[in-house]
Amino acid sequence: MRVLFTGASSFTGAWFVRELAAAGHEVTAVFTRPPDGYEDPLRRERVELVSRHARAVHGVRFGDERFVELAGGERWDLLAHHAADVTDYKSPAFDYVRALGSNTHNLDAILSALSAAGCRRVLLTGSVFEGGEGAGSEGLPDFSPYGLSKALTARAFRFACARAGLGLGKLVIPNPFGPLEEPRFTAYLMRNWLTGKTPGCNSPAYVRDNIHVSLLARVYARFAAEVPESGFLRLNPSGYVESQGAFAQRVAAEMRPRLGLECPLELAVQTEFAEPRVRINTDVLDAPALGWSESEAWDGMARWYLERTAG
Repeated sequence: MRVLFTGASSFTGAWFVRELAAAGHEVTAVFTRPPDGYEDPLRRERVELVSRHARAVHGVRFGDERFVELAGGERWDLLAHHAADVTDYKSPAFDYVRALGSNTHNLDAILSALSAAGCRRVLLTGSVFEGGEGAGSEGLPDFSPYGLSKALTARAFRFACARAGLGLGKLVIPNPFGPLEEPRFTAYLMRNWLTGKTPGCNSPAYVRDNIHVSLLARVYARFAAEVPESGFLRLNPSGYVESQGAFAQRVAAEMRPRLGLECPLELAVQTEFAEPRVRINTDVLDAPALGWSESEAWDGMARWYLERTAG
């Protein structure tokens, strides 16, 4: 397939592009900035990685004039829209209206251009933190204003694709972790262990769904080939469904022999629950059928952090 991909500089986006290319697809990844415009070393590393596996087009933003021209100027088999407005996404003041506008800017014009050029399929990335997605507690509310922006984006895409006569696939992401990750929970654990410190888990009672990014990317590439030319198809891939305390202990157990360290942990006694206690995905994966190795994924994660610490 010829795939037009947005959001490739993100943690999951870089992995998705690499896996799409490994599956034999021809990927064109658009970036909002020029190659030297990424000051963050980690994001710059992702951009360089993607550029080795895909054709990179810089200085293009979803919905702008150049993007619409690109969508209609070549033959595409799939639009993979992974980009999203994530500015201050953890803030309770996150502007979900602005984010919706950014995520769907000129959507009708883009779909019209794609359709005129022969493209029949769109793949949208969703989040388990959208209202109504996955399974869990408290009635599956929108997890945050960011979650609301993703839910509204999905509704807009489903409406617009149906009206344009294009098929839509939605892959719902839980909590990915692994190499190239931002400094989130798993990265925090690894960097503390590798610098001789004891990390803590302040919310060990929350039940979440953590998934190796390499497995998620393998699923994404498989799902991309299954998106229909009409109608709607959803996939909610699931990884390790357990409390965050149990997941932290899992990571420690996997890393001890690989790092040669004790990997100690401090689990707090959680008494406050500002977030839903349980939020997980629901589709159990057949990892062997995907050609994915769990032990190799842990090996790769240990190696990646060891290399960065040594450097």
